[in-house]
Amino acid sequence: MGEPELRESKKASRFSESVIREMTRVAREHNAINLAQGFPDFPAPHALKEAAVKWIRDDLNQYAVTWGSDGLRASIGEYMLKRRGVSIDPDAQVTVCCGATEAMIAAMMGVLDPGDEFLVPEPFYENYGPDAILAGAIPLFVPMGNGFTLDIDAMRKASGPKTRAVVLNTPHNPTGRVFTRAELKELCEFVIERDLILFTDEIYEEILYTGDHHCPLLEPGMAERTIVISGASKTFSVTGWRVGWIISPPNMTSGIRKVHDFLTVGAPAPLQEAVAEALLWEDDYYVKMREEYRARRSVMVDGLNAAGFPCEIPEGAYYAMVDVRGHQRREETDVEFAMRLVRDAGVATVPGSSFYSDPADGKHLVRFCYAKKIETLEAANSRLLRWAGA
Repeated sequence: MGEPELRESKKASRFSESVIREMTRVAREHNAINLAQGFPDFPAPHALKEAAVKWIRDDLNQYAVTWGSDGLRASIGEYMLKRRGVSIDPDAQVTVCCGATEAMIAAMMGVLDPGDEFLVPEPFYENYGPDAILAGAIPLFVPMGNGFTLDIDAMRKASGPKTRAVVLNTPHNPTGRVFTRAELKELCEFVIERDLILFTDEIYEEILYTGDHHCPLLEPGMAERTIVISGASKTFSVTGWRVGWIISPPNMTSGIRKVHDFLTVGAPAPLQEAVAEALLWEDDYYVKMREEYRARRSVMVDGLNAAGFPCEIPEGAYYAMVDVRGHQRREETDVEFAMRLVRDAGVATVPGSSFYSDPADGKHLVRFCYAKKIETLEAANSRLLRWAGA
């Protein structure tokens, strides 16, 4: 017998390693300021850390119920009622996962069948394409309109008899857009018209600067066809804890929970209980957190504009998508530019092409993350300004 053929699977060959996570490694190699991957460099809330320590010391260190502890699921229900005005059944609708990343893939695998088409507005968070592929579905990428608006007419033209679902991410990564009530209403009408499922990635739901977050579960006829993905990572600055959740229609929950069980078994038990406490904090926490992000946003936007990177003011999340043509060399791709910026300026970003199905569509863009201490952002701005004037 000959040697076995050792190769990656056909599924894995259809997508690349995460560019975002790769840029973090590149930043470390060049001792650069990491404005690429979306994680804070400032501490998580003290009370949250103390709660985690308390639960660990109380020896809550074994498996929780695979779909989430009673305490966390109950807190998610209270949070949704208080902060979103949505009443859900934690026992029938909530599945706790290892972060929103696992939540999205578990949800897709739990409700989509091989060959189902999945509409993805682009630019898009890079996980959605691989998620659909791993679920056996077919991602259909639909360009947004000018100003990164939802183009429902384009979705309508792209959809067909095999189209089963749409993904919505608001506040939006990578653009910082918060889609308007009018855009959401038109999207929901399209979803109902075509009898589709709406997957909503709401991980940045509390980091917005334009009013309160509007969950599609509030729209008429959407509760039975909307799967909400969210988590603690961004709201509480604990991206490494990996505590996320799915809110699904009851008839879809069983399939989602079965997939989740065999993907990861469950999220860390003591951290679930700590997050359960945080979700019941008073509104003052969210007000202060948004004020601090507004300050970071101002520093980042002012610095980018001063260094010759035209930057619109983001409406939510903690990213700025920037046109870099003023600094690109002739025929230089966004990846080449980002690598040059790391090497020569000491600032790491994410190339825009990683958010598009066709890399050419993002060749003049990069994404900056401002979930950083003010002094980190000021240091990055100084490096960018010095580099731009060199």
